[in-house]
Amino acid sequence: MQYACNEVGLPSRSQVRRWIRAACQLPAEVAVRFVDADEGQALNRDYRHKDYPTNVLSFPYESSPLVGDLVICAAVVAEEACARHVAVEAHYAHLIVHGMLHLQGCDHLTAAEATSMESRETAILLGLGFADPY
Repeated sequence: MQYACNEVGLPSRSQVRRWIRAACQLPAEVAVRFVDADEGQALNRDYRHKDYPTNVLSFPYESSPLVGDLVICAAVVAEEACARHVAVEAHYAHLIVHGMLHLQGCDHLTAAEATSMESRETAILLGLGFADPY
């Protein structure tokens, strides 16, 4: 866990560990870094060629055991939670689960993939006590 920004309401290490474990039943080594908008935008621009900060970036390195990084842009998470009228904690949980599914090879490029991934996210989040994010 790396807290590279001072955003209010960042989840605790224990919360993040709980959300990761719920989304991944495999042995895993995952680094989670919370960043500000500038770092989020730079990483999104450099790795996805999209010049804006995004909520979560997933960097898978190995699949067995699962090794990867998640980068969460705290400012974007806070803005999205406010715009969607959801608790910031619930949105962080959703994005950690979403990123973990990406690290495990899930995607949402097609309608069928999106439906499958959203269904998995919803089931995991309901199990954690959060509402359906969709």
